[in-house]
Amino acid sequence: MATKKAVEKSIVAISPPNLQTAEFEIKGLAPLVIHRFSAKTKAAMKLKMETGKAASSKKNREPKDTDVLFEESRYISTEGWDGFHAGAIRSALISACQLVAFDMKLAKISIFVIPDGWDKHEPQIPLIRIYGTPVKQEDMARVATKQPYVTVRAAYHNWSAKVKIRWDADQFTTQNITNLLYRAGVQVGIGEGRPDSKKSAGLGWGLFGL
Repeated sequence: MATKKAVEKSIVAISPPNLQTAEFEIKGLAPLVIHRFSAKTKAAMKLKMETGKAASSKKNREPKDTDVLFEESRYISTEGWDGFHAGAIRSALISACQLVAFDMKLAKISIFVIPDGWDKHEPQIPLIRIYGTPVKQEDMARVATKQPYVTVRAAYHNWSAKVKIRWDADQFTTQNITNLLYRAGVQVGIGEGRPDSKKSAGLGWGLFGL
């Protein structure tokens, strides 16, 4: 008769999350340029998805009001203040982990940003409030076909924000988070033209200090 082998049981001790939260004031070192995805472009993409064809096959471009484009580029909260996507700060913090050889995958589940509010047009978008006045900025750019065009975006000069960050204190100390945010501000940036842009080397925009 076969003998039964004793099964060793190991008990894993799992501690509760050791989360800490702090608010940091950041101040712009360069213009913050915001360009949210166009609602009109999104509607055209949705129509194509639902019908299987593009919204229009016109060769000539439709006339555009630059003031309307400026307004559409902004994130406005349900309370009426201007903001930027809260995910921008979180992405910058995670990207800055490359500079200190910290595992970015681990950072994704260790660092979180608490929003100040939500977008009035797309209430699923979390926002950080911008303390500053938006101005219309017009720049030359090129589409995928390399054709030049004028892009209209909202820019904030002399801006600031109060960022609430929650982190796993078993992974980071308060000083770690402070230094990581500082690195994110002066080396990564947020918004359009930031140094860490996926499409270019950036334009020096979106930088901030503590």
